[in-house]
Amino acid sequence: MNDKIKGYLLGIIASATYGMNPLFALPLYQSGMTPDEVLFFRYSLAIPILAVMIIARGRNFVIRGKEAVVLFFMGLLMALSSLSLFSSYNYMSVGIASTLLFVYPIMVALIMTFVFREKLTKMTVFSLMMALAGIGMLYQNTGGETLSLVGTFLAFASALTYALYIVGVNQFKMLKDMATLKVTFYVLLFGFFFYFVRLDCGKAVVWPEHWHLWADVLGLALFPTAISFLCTTKAIQYIGSTPTAILGALEPVTAVLIGIFVFDETLSLREMSGLVLIIVAVTMVIAGGNITAPLIRFRKLFPRLPFTGKLFGK
Repeated sequence: MNDKIKGYLLGIIASATYGMNPLFALPLYQSGMTPDEVLFFRYSLAIPILAVMIIARGRNFVIRGKEAVVLFFMGLLMALSSLSLFSSYNYMSVGIASTLLFVYPIMVALIMTFVFREKLTKMTVFSLMMALAGIGMLYQNTGGETLSLVGTFLAFASALTYALYIVGVNQFKMLKDMATLKVTFYVLLFGFFFYFVRLDCGKAVVWPEHWHLWADVLGLALFPTAISFLCTTKAIQYIGSTPTAILGALEPVTAVLIGIFVFDETLSLREMSGLVLIIVAVTMVIAGGNITAPLIRFRKLFPRLPFTGKLFGK
């Protein structure tokens, strides 16, 4: 198998595993857990996994005071994005929620245009109109039912905070110069304390009662986090950033398929057409090349380095 085929396969695995959040989250909801509790456990298990990955690459955990402040606010944005998305699952189909989240690349492009004065391309304008048309098709299905306004607001709030996080990571020079795995580690660490405080310093946490629920918690930390990050890294090395970013369209597709085949959700032809329009629109923006680097930067890990044994020194 040549490197190009390996790269595409790894990119597919990265995107598919990143779209598996509903597969593990919904059974936990059905057991009585809240989005805060689910994310509390996801973050608490993902943090040591990322710590092991940092150690395995011979990196240290040292950060400066100013970096800690910026990482704290990045962690807050990520925590709010995760909470909004996971909360939206309670109000709408997981496939629709995940697809609405997928508009974040368009939001990144608009933020870079109106805040940082980057040129607004015709492709971005056309893609935005196509995405809005797709959202309009989702708003009301053939049976006359409309999307939940609360769920729609939460999904868009998740996309916006996600976009702000990506822009922030790429605009703060101190974070651009920091290995992305270390950024992700501290973002999740500070995000964990957000849920810790919301859950009354851990006192309000409801612990999973059965082994299969613990399997779901571990799955959240393992598949959409560790496996997705590792496969993204290798895919970028084999085929580059742009093809890897375009393969990200499989993330909402995975969520749609999980909703249909695992949780018996149904989508009308009109809704499916709207989802396709949104995915195509976002893919066109990514393929345009102007925002590919910012989109990849927050998910890319640094190259493999030999283990040095130094954990807290320079």
